[in-house]
Amino acid sequence: MEKPIKQCVGIDVSKDELVVSYGIMDGNFDSRMLSNTCFANQPAGFKKLLKWSNKLHSDQGEVVYVLEATGVYHEQLALYLHDKGCKVVVMLPNRAKAFMKTLSVKTINDKVSAQMLSQLGLEKKLDRWEPPAAIYRELKQLTRERDQLIGEQTQIKNQLHAEQSGAWPSGSSIKRMKSRLQLLAKQIEQIKDEIAQAVEEQPWLKQKIDTICTIPGVGLITAVTVIGETDGFHLIRNKKQLVSYAGLDVITKDSGISVKSKARISHKGNKYLRKCMHFPALTAIRSTPLMKALFVRLVSKHGIKMKAAVAVQRKLLILIYILWKNNQPFDENYPLKLKEPRMIGALHELA
Repeated sequence: MEKPIKQCVGIDVSKDELVVSYGIMDGNFDSRMLSNTCFANQPAGFKKLLKWSNKLHSDQGEVVYVLEATGVYHEQLALYLHDKGCKVVVMLPNRAKAFMKTLSVKTINDKVSAQMLSQLGLEKKLDRWEPPAAIYRELKQLTRERDQLIGEQTQIKNQLHAEQSGAWPSGSSIKRMKSRLQLLAKQIEQIKDEIAQAVEEQPWLKQKIDTICTIPGVGLITAVTVIGETDGFHLIRNKKQLVSYAGLDVITKDSGISVKSKARISHKGNKYLRKCMHFPALTAIRSTPLMKALFVRLVSKHGIKMKAAVAVQRKLLILIYILWKNNQPFDENYPLKLKEPRMIGALHELA
């Protein structure tokens, strides 16, 4: 039997169980599965998984562990394997699903999913997963908690309005609703203070956040939400990848003369990024001539204001990424400065 040139463990993660599949690729680039089994999704199961993998491991290269992101249930295993020095890859569900569609698979279950993840790790070159920095984890947790509390606050406000507008309002119910609103408002303010304090304790981060906040419409909460959700743009290599990660990428379906769909954003990405860019985009449209010009141009083209506002959201998100990478404040005249050398060169040619 030929020695394997690549080895991969595909792991389908659920709340209580880990379904795993060990695959290898030989010198002819043919892949096959050696073994399939299950372990408990808990520390004792992690140890058994690693012991099982080491028994099957050949000396030819390291083993890649490919997990599909499943809420938070994959995080403990990914961290355990990383701490043991293993190469860990965490796949987004949409990428794993897209790869599965390329295979001749009709039956989908946990075992097949684990085999598919193993084959994906054998055939593709994937980015290694690294645990996010503590400050990014903290910002992500705080901003998501704040978003959840604001959602609860809005729901209770609507219930309060409905109760007060009815023919027979209940005084005790109204009192309890107002009490809950006061508690939520207090907790939201506490979270905002914790976010500000966390940023203040990291001078380098505060300097970058202040730079991002020079963009009209972008404040502290928006900036830390973007930074927390992207892990400081750790694995973001370019603007196109960022837009796709946020689900703001434009997709179309055209085929022949029968299929002519309208262009729309995919929505297949981080919903928190899209949500946090909504109100900053509306503010930027009113206060920034550059964004206002983009908005007006797009509305005059297709007449859909929300569609133009989404384009401004995408523009703002890219702008945040550029300022973070270049560590430069927002300059509204920057596009004109780029054109000046070309204009001067053209004038010299005409002279």
